[in-house]
Amino acid sequence: MPVYSKPTNEYFEKRTLRRHARVLHLWALGVAAVISGDFFGWNFGLTAGGFSGMLIALIVMTAMYLGLCFSIAEMSPALPHTGGAYSFARTAMGPWGGYITGLAENMEYILTPATIVVGIGGYLGAIFHTPKTWEPGWWIVCYVFFVGLNVFGVALSFRFSVFIALAALLVLIVFWIGAIPHVDFQRYAFDVPSKGWLPALPFALWLYLGIEQLPLAAEESHDPCRDMPKGILYGLVTLIVCSFLTMILSAAIAPGAAKLGVSQEPLVLSFQTIAGSEWTKLFAFVAVIGLVASFHTIIYAYGRQIYSLSRAGYFPQWLSVTSKRHKTPVRALVSGSALGMAAALGIYFFGQNSQVGAILLNMAVFGAVIAYILQMASFLLLRRKNLERPYVSPLGVAGAWIAILIASITLIVLFLNPDYNKGVWGAAVWFALGIAYFAFYARKRLVLSPEEEFAQKWN
Repeated sequence: MPVYSKPTNEYFEKRTLRRHARVLHLWALGVAAVISGDFFGWNFGLTAGGFSGMLIALIVMTAMYLGLCFSIAEMSPALPHTGGAYSFARTAMGPWGGYITGLAENMEYILTPATIVVGIGGYLGAIFHTPKTWEPGWWIVCYVFFVGLNVFGVALSFRFSVFIALAALLVLIVFWIGAIPHVDFQRYAFDVPSKGWLPALPFALWLYLGIEQLPLAAEESHDPCRDMPKGILYGLVTLIVCSFLTMILSAAIAPGAAKLGVSQEPLVLSFQTIAGSEWTKLFAFVAVIGLVASFHTIIYAYGRQIYSLSRAGYFPQWLSVTSKRHKTPVRALVSGSALGMAAALGIYFFGQNSQVGAILLNMAVFGAVIAYILQMASFLLLRRKNLERPYVSPLGVAGAWIAILIASITLIVLFLNPDYNKGVWGAAVWFALGIAYFAFYARKRLVLSPEEEFAQKWN
């Protein structure tokens, strides 16, 4: 049985966040977290499944995220804590369920910015003509700068998220308008043979991965019960439009799906078709905006997620101490970035440095789909409890079951691709070690945090 300690007031005074977010900030946080998927990562799905396979996979993933996001929109105002997925599962399934869900989501959020920073390094290399061996240096510079930005306060982080989300959307709109006159499906989109939609599922998921992070901002939102569902659902609608337009128009213009499917800078290739190669540097610089949007925002997410699990004792408690001046979880931010960098550098130096981004992407999706399955299981169990629900999902139980089915299929697919499954097996070992840590150590050192006290009323 888990063992709890009753914290002092001083314990929570050292772990205080500031409220700042409203609907616009939450919408921007959700869009910015995901928008990099339109700039890098999804294109590997063209190689994995072909254009038709990727398109079907995207339709399937859209259905999954509709079920997931409507369910989260119901749970988040009913349980308005920073813990997010961990908080939902803790209330529905007890400490073990809460920890395993939180651990899976933690892997997702640590590995996602590590994936994105590989794309940023590729684009920056194209801008400054640096050799490929310099890429890890770009990764380190990006982590240092954006962790620092997150440390300097939640107000600055949210303002930057709004700015960068709008800037990234503007870049995509310019691309869509410019691409339309160049579209030739028969010549370009189908120059890769169709290999089916199943292998493309993890890459289609990348176009939405991260929108589910919004409940992590609950304790920094002025009115989570009213604003959180709006932020999640407005963000999802925005991302659905972006995903289909970017995927279809990018593949249907020169240089074609075959070249696009292996590129580290896919949007640069597409922009060159529109305006010529002499503008390559400008295209690369503009494309970095979308990658930076998600990189910055997911760093915010793992900082809050580590903070919440640490405050409750699931992770080492010292990680949840916030800075006295800015009230941000500095230790959580630094530790998450260190783990992400270690994963990226490990694959780069000891694995396949030409496929670092795709391998990390599949590892991040491994954590994501496990977290999704457990969150939907939590939703189904919480439906049996008499919780106050300011918002009710119109898709209800059916939406949750659809999300569970698609996430489960995706989890199986991750282990079937020989090009990337070594990384997935590595993520599985990481996951197993995390479970062992809780079994033998952390479950005897839990703390009655807000999430835990709320959950105990319903267990």
